[in-house]
Amino acid sequence: MKYKNLGRTDISVSQICLGTMTWGTQNSEAEAHEQMDYAISKGINFFDTAEMYPTTPVGPETQGRTEEYIGTWFEKTGKRKDVVLATKVAGPGREYLRGGQGPDAANINAAVDASLKRLKTDYIDLYQVHWPNRGHFHFRQNWRYNPFNQDRAKAVADITEILETMGALVKAGKIRAIGLSNETTWGIQKYLTIAEQKSLPRVATTQNEYNLLYRHFDLDLAELSHHEDVGLLAYSPLAGGILTGKYVGGARPAGSRGSINQDIGGRLQPLQEPPVKAYLEIAAKYGIDPSKQALAYCLTKPFMTSVIIGATTMAQLETDVAAAYVTLPTEALAEIEQVHRKYPMPM
Repeated sequence: MKYKNLGRTDISVSQICLGTMTWGTQNSEAEAHEQMDYAISKGINFFDTAEMYPTTPVGPETQGRTEEYIGTWFEKTGKRKDVVLATKVAGPGREYLRGGQGPDAANINAAVDASLKRLKTDYIDLYQVHWPNRGHFHFRQNWRYNPFNQDRAKAVADITEILETMGALVKAGKIRAIGLSNETTWGIQKYLTIAEQKSLPRVATTQNEYNLLYRHFDLDLAELSHHEDVGLLAYSPLAGGILTGKYVGGARPAGSRGSINQDIGGRLQPLQEPPVKAYLEIAAKYGIDPSKQALAYCLTKPFMTSVIIGATTMAQLETDVAAAYVTLPTEALAEIEQVHRKYPMPM
């Protein structure tokens, strides 16, 4: 297992991060504990969660359950010191989370304290803003994205308040580093600029979607990552399981995400099937498991700090972790780029 630092911090994390968003709906507490045990045994020291998890489905009945499962595992094993723990404060729009107000000083402080209690710890290594207060293009909103109705002054004021609140939490010892999620190039750079101007904590990472079917980060975000040392934590590296091939031809395996969330967050629609089939053909040609191919491709990117995997079965988890040891042939990489050129944004 290889390791990288979170941005310009001295916090070192494994190139594979254990995602947790199925724990509490699709996975039981015992299964969550088994996954954490296995991950640690394979050199994974990085777990990612969020106050709103689990998802599929997401709602007030289960909110916070994932953090609770992590907390009981820490309590049982005593391995808190072996884990770099990341969690998130929700953005606006979830009414059952503090009225859907989104991150400001009061909401961030309330969210941190609630997460610490559920996680049974007194500190969080990486605390992230799950999505911005202003509009953004993530979660398939790119097709109707319109930044021109944003209030410029409010956007800057929100970022400043978030940074000042995070800075106070760092001083209090409740968090060690800060990160963003579902952010834009402008948003990340504004955080960096204000932090420098006001001597506040520097953003270490951004957690955005990245996979063979969605490679927006390759462009201006990659440039920012290079110059500013803001690494990517890639979520949905298998495009919600689509890149495994299990949904080809309209299949919906029982218990899969696609059997619960019909379009997998807008990903599962007809335009994705031709490139998925093409990627499956490449994997078959070179004798590589499709999941391992998709994950190993993400790990080739110089801006990648860690790839967040998620599994509902131990077999899936074992396959995903094994991707860390796969080197894709040069020819396979070239063929992947040909498919991407033909289908640059299929979902």
